[in-house]
Amino acid sequence: MDAGGGSADGFEDDFEDDFEDEDAADDIAIADPLEPFNRAMFAFNDKFYFYFLKPAARGYRVVPVPVRRSVARFFTNVQAPMRIANNFLQLKMKNTGTELLRFGINTTIGLLGFFDPARAYWGLRRKDEDFGQTLGHYGIGPGFYLVLPFYGSYTLRDSTGLLVDTLYLDPIYRYIDNLWIRLTVRGYNMVNSLSLDRDTYEALKREALDPYAFVKNAYIQHRAAQIRE
Repeated sequence: MDAGGGSADGFEDDFEDDFEDEDAADDIAIADPLEPFNRAMFAFNDKFYFYFLKPAARGYRVVPVPVRRSVARFFTNVQAPMRIANNFLQLKMKNTGTELLRFGINTTIGLLGFFDPARAYWGLRRKDEDFGQTLGHYGIGPGFYLVLPFYGSYTLRDSTGLLVDTLYLDPIYRYIDNLWIRLTVRGYNMVNSLSLDRDTYEALKREALDPYAFVKNAYIQHRAAQIRE
């Protein structure tokens, strides 16, 4: 990938490998009673990725890296209400304050979030929390494993969290009434984000004997690590 050079605000760190925490957690067993369905959805997502998403993302790389990073920052800023609410629900008041400050600074000085002066000049790093993590924070177990079409790996708890975040905390859902415009915005965000990825999934498939099992275990361990933080 043409990732380009480092930026002053350290934005490249926002695209860290989702599986980076997998070695930080002990092996965790989660029931997979829907494995035939999950494997079918995994295969569907795999084909969708290779035949549509990745070619679109690679074609979109004609857009300069700084522009794509700015677009990604904008969408990150749009999702600030979700992070603010879930940090608050977990009583992480320092993180809540950090997210509020980031949102205020980046929306104004950062021109709606296309730039990240909150991090570049004040060292305020994003504090990612979602409602699935909030449920886990209060002791709700993950439930069984589930692979959602287009979305990928989840658990029963995390898919419930996704629904709550989407219906109540996601500005794209709440303020864009037209379904097709909403889907177009989400699709564009997905393609833009993937254009900044270093072909992580391709490397995973080359190395893993069973990509489905690897992704499942990596996701479960990664989520457990997030909830412990």
